[in-house]
Amino acid sequence: MDLPPDLLRGIALRKISEEGATPIFVTISGAHLYGFASADSDFDIRGSHLMPLDRIVSLHSGDETIEYSGVEDGREIDLVSHDAGKFFRLMLKKNGYVMEQIFSPLVVIGGPVLDELREIAGGCLTRHLVHHYAGFAENQLKLLDKEEPKRVKTLLYVYRVLLTGIHVLSAGEIESSLPKLLGAHPQDGEVAELIDSKIREAEPLDERRLGAHMSRIAKLRGQLDQAFSNSKLPEIPARSRDLDEFLVRLRLGRR
Repeated sequence: MDLPPDLLRGIALRKISEEGATPIFVTISGAHLYGFASADSDFDIRGSHLMPLDRIVSLHSGDETIEYSGVEDGREIDLVSHDAGKFFRLMLKKNGYVMEQIFSPLVVIGGPVLDELREIAGGCLTRHLVHHYAGFAENQLKLLDKEEPKRVKTLLYVYRVLLTGIHVLSAGEIESSLPKLLGAHPQDGEVAELIDSKIREAEPLDERRLGAHMSRIAKLRGQLDQAFSNSKLPEIPARSRDLDEFLVRLRLGRR
């Protein structure tokens, strides 16, 4: 990550405060989180904020999402932050994407509020996250099928989401880094080679190896189904009430 954390923090604070909001947390997602960022990868900044209470209770509360895309110090920045009410509702709807943002180790804005949110979020994981990860993989496979030439990045996304899904269902925790996932769920060396290829920007994909990758992915899809069958995660979020109470405390400033 070659942009200083202070710069990323300044961008997030500026864009969120321009909307009269207060950040709860901001983390880095995308290729930097997944462990295969190349030199020109965008910085995907994701998080949650609190809109002013008068805006929340008004009939004209406005948009719950703050978005910004731009170039800062020569790098593309993509910021998306949801008001806490919207973000927390997404947490309760089998949305692995927002869970990955909460547990991202690449923290731009954090602190005790993020620590408490992570503790509650761990109790909001359910076995039905399988639908998020299976669906994401299917969409990426459809994209790969249409691509000409086919990209290493797209194939890496398929591996990443399948292994993240397998991991959360079997271990009960979110892990988004593909290199770390390969440590916990070893594959043969070709997947690591793909990561190296993406980092070096050696695209497109060598299609002579596509059949071997598809065979490996078919096995991972079967492992995802098996992990769902064996998962000890609950059917519904165990701490939805705690999440609701946490939101009320944040709204009222009782942190």
